[in-house]
Amino acid sequence: MSWRVFWRSVGQRVWLNPVTNRLHDWLRPTTHLGLQGERAAQRYLRRKGYLILAQQHSNHYGEIDLIATRQRTVVIVEVKTRRSDQAGLPAEAVDDDKQARISKATLAYLKRHDLLQYKVRFDVISVLWPDDRKPPSITHIENAFESVGQFQLHG
Repeated sequence: MSWRVFWRSVGQRVWLNPVTNRLHDWLRPTTHLGLQGERAAQRYLRRKGYLILAQQHSNHYGEIDLIATRQRTVVIVEVKTRRSDQAGLPAEAVDDDKQARISKATLAYLKRHDLLQYKVRFDVISVLWPDDRKPPSITHIENAFESVGQFQLHG
């Protein structure tokens, strides 16, 4: 193994480490639109009585923006943030392919954390944020889609 390959593999392990990711998020400025939208969605859900279990959870199947719970239901939330709805509503970006990736990532998360016995719901939160200084417009679509793919989750 060459040194270049060795250091690349070390760098990937450090970069993909959950602790490093949290540190990176802490150091990264909050001017990133997607991150701002996810934080706005978290505040919105907390005000509605949801308990946030995880944020930006990723596994080899994909990433889940927010994992929350409410009334013994695990709620998987995909957050889409846009400056305008000129190219369509943010929620329209959650196509069949994205739904399948979220479903697979969710099943892996539920298995890993022994949560398969709980009901699961897939929500989409659209955040329209035309100007950073104004509060965003948040639309919460509950039960936005059903689990897609080979292994179905019960709802």
